[in-house]
Parts: sequence; C-alpha cells; structure tokens
Amino acid sequence: MVKALEWVALPQPALRLLDQTRLPTQEHYIDVTTVDTLVRAIQDLAVRGAPALGGVGALGVVVAMAQGEREAWSSERLAGEIARIRNARPTAVNLAWGVDQVLPAMPRGIPAVLDAAMRLVAEDEAANRELSRLGADWIIARTGKDLVRVLTHCNTGALATTAWGTAYGIIHELHQRQRLEVVHADETRPLLQGSRLTSWELTQDGIPHVVQADSAACSTILRGLVDVAIIGADRIVANGDTANKIGSVALALACQRAQIPFVVAAPSSTIDLATTTGAEIVIEERPPHEVLGLGGLQTSPAGARAFNPAFDVTPHDLIDAIVTERGIVEPATHPDPRLLAEIAG
Repeated sequence: MVKALEWVALPQPALRLLDQTRLPTQEHYIDVTTVDTLVRAIQDLAVRGAPALGGVGALGVVVAMAQGEREAWSSERLAGEIARIRNARPTAVNLAWGVDQVLPAMPRGIPAVLDAAMRLVAEDEAANRELSRLGADWIIARTGKDLVRVLTHCNTGALATTAWGTAYGIIHELHQRQRLEVVHADETRPLLQGSRLTSWELTQDGIPHVVQADSAACSTILRGLVDVAIIGADRIVANGDTANKIGSVALALACQRAQIPFVVAAPSSTIDLATTTGAEIVIEERPPHEVLGLGGLQTSPAGARAFNPAFDVTPHDLIDAIVTERGIVEPATHPDPRLLAEIAG
C-alpha cells in the first residue's frame, strides 16, 4: 500500500512524505528534518488530506524537537515553531489535533513524543478500516444494490490518510466484497486531486473507474448513473455541517434532488464540537495562480482576478450519513447534535 507519510531512521531521522504535487507522473519523496520544510510541504500540498495532516502534525512535533535540540532553541522558540506547524492550514482540524495529541509527551523527550505519534498513525489506519466496513454495510443496505455505482470528489485514499483511506476506503471495501460496479471520480479543480491522485490510486488497486469533469458531476447524479456519492471531510462541526474540498456541496444538492444517499466519511478526530455550525468554519483561500493557470500555462487573460476557496461547507440537512469508526450518524433525518457528540467521545 502506498504511504503518504512515514518516519524513517536512515540516513538520518526524518519524516518522509510522498510529494503529491508530482503525481501521477513522478513518485518523489521529501525527507523533512526542519520546520520550514514541513510547513512549506503542508502549504504547497505536497502532503494533504485531513487524516494525513493529523499524522504529520504529530510527527511534526518530533521534527521541531529534533531541530531545536540540534540548534539549541529556547523553549519559547520551540513553542513558536510548533505553533507554526499547528496553524499551517486553517480549515482542516486534524492538523492541530495531531499536534495537540502528542504535546503532553514532550516533557518526557523525543522518544516519548515519537512513540505517541506512531500510535496515532497506527490508530488512524485502524479507524479508517473500521469506518470503511461500517460505511460499506450502510451503503449496501441503503441502496439495495448488488453492484453499487459510486461518485466521489477529491482524494480520500491512502494518499490523504496515514493508510487505507476514508471515503476511498469505503470504495475499496466495496470492491473487495465484489459489490462495486464503477467509480465516477471528479477531476477536482483547480489542482486536480481527483484526476491526478484518486485515479492513480484506483488504477493501482485495479478498481474500475472513469474520470469526469467537475461540471459533469451533478448531471451524472441527476441522470441516474450513480447510486451514492461518498466524500471525505476536513472538519465536522457540532451540528453536523461538514467542510470538504470545494465542489462538495453541489454534489449534496444534486443527491437530494435525485433522492440518492450523500455520505461523508471521516475519522472521529475530524469532529470539532467546539465549532457550532459551518458558518463559523474558516475557509482557506489559496493563491490566484491555481485558478488562472494550469501546469505553468496561463489560461486566463492578463490582469484577471481569481477567487480560490479551497473548501466549501455542506449543511447537515443534505447529509444522509456521517460515517466514522465509532458509528454512523444520519443528520438529514436525525439532526440531534448529541448523537455526533457521543461518537466524538
């Protein structure tokens, strides 16, 4: 299985990241030994996906501590560098969560923090596999189909997690059970995570699929060409609203009109009970050049301005199921915030 991130000991201890900006044509790895390199990798999307960012946040604390030890940082400098990692991307809650999970181990030194981070990484894979099992069961029961046709958006596979995947993990589980007919993978403009990354993973796993333009997705749903849409989430707030890659909410609206299930899959660590509704989520806005050009080629007139939000928010009443490793909530029909709080623990 492809690894988006791992801790390596040789030639020196480092956080090794698969550079996702170079896929699918190049498989290139970045060995991260400094906070500057890590923050740049996060912001440039060399590593991305909420669960993967959780693992990166935890292991990033180890990177900061090791660099601080080499360079004799003060405790104030170390705290500031860890804060830079924690705040490198504002919308995905898992990055800050991963940092916070290992902070209590810091007084015991680097080995203790590394142990805590590696446990977090292992637990994420286990959570992804369990939520995939639960999600596949729910979809098979809800659709009543022998073979399910799935639409997905962005990338939620092993590349976006510590291993296996969330929404993609459910697709993989359906495929392994021989209950999957085909996947419609949205290209996911402007950075093409669907066509570059999801299609690459689907190809690696031998899963039948087609890549479609984002603008084709709603038509695909309304024409009855799919039975369910499955996406991931970068943040799930207390009332069940979810933030995910820009373009997600359009799918939810189309699914409601077509009366097919719209499913959000994410580990329970993605639930943010401190944020009440989706209106409070900070939406990251990315550089204009991502929209105004493609692959270094200018596609818009000189002087054109861009609006480039990285995420949108899907209201809870459009979501048929939120699938986590701890259980499933159905916010569209059972909008009780206590149910999500129980899963969040």
